[in-house]
Amino acid sequence: MWKKWFAKKPAKNKIYDTVERDKMPQHIAIIMDGNGRWAKGKGLPRAFGHRAGVESLREIVYTAIDMNLKVLTVYAFSTENWKRPEDEVNLLMRLFSEYIDSEVEDMHRKNVQIRFIGKLDELASELQEKFEKTQMHTGKNTGLVLNLAVNYGGRAEIVRSVQIIGEKIARGEMLPQEITEMSIHDNLYTADLPDPDLLIRPSGDFRVSNFLLWQSAYTEYWFSDILWPDFKPNHLIEAIIDYQKRERRFGGLKK
Repeated sequence: MWKKWFAKKPAKNKIYDTVERDKMPQHIAIIMDGNGRWAKGKGLPRAFGHRAGVESLREIVYTAIDMNLKVLTVYAFSTENWKRPEDEVNLLMRLFSEYIDSEVEDMHRKNVQIRFIGKLDELASELQEKFEKTQMHTGKNTGLVLNLAVNYGGRAEIVRSVQIIGEKIARGEMLPQEITEMSIHDNLYTADLPDPDLLIRPSGDFRVSNFLLWQSAYTEYWFSDILWPDFKPNHLIEAIIDYQKRERRFGGLKK
């Protein structure tokens, strides 16, 4: 039944034509939140919310492709999400696998490069293998870079970067005084990508939840009460238009 409900491709949404193309953010990050509350509000099991959330992700990704967005990073599963009930965690892992099976070939044809960021070595070996094959299959694509943050934590990412630097110091390849912001940046998962210009959080919460802590130092935030399964392309456009009205000074003064 779920496959029947969620199998249809999203219609191409022309509302993105209202966006000023010369002011487009390069990198948008999204905290996909509210699946469980969406399901509860409809008297449904949380599983329905997560599957509806996958459909919202599909629509947003295809809209990002149509808009020629350079990078989209979505928070799919945090290092803290392991605290959830085992059956819910298992469902989420199955959804990652199903998403790859159903979407990768179409995204590959659309020139999307799919990446996975996070502590992937802690995932089941079968899922790790599927992630690796997906990254290799789409790795040479030059269109949208889609980062799926799975078993990801911003603090853990910074610790990992510092550990890599520490190993270089231990091998005599680097001196402690040579550590800079750039050297930490260069060992992040997103080292070769621009920092997010815009971070979107639906669901009514006003926190970053350990997401892209280093990268979001000067990111613009857009919050909404909309639960993720109800987040549609027009909401993405609304966030982008609001972003385009802002003046980004990066700590400086207006010229």
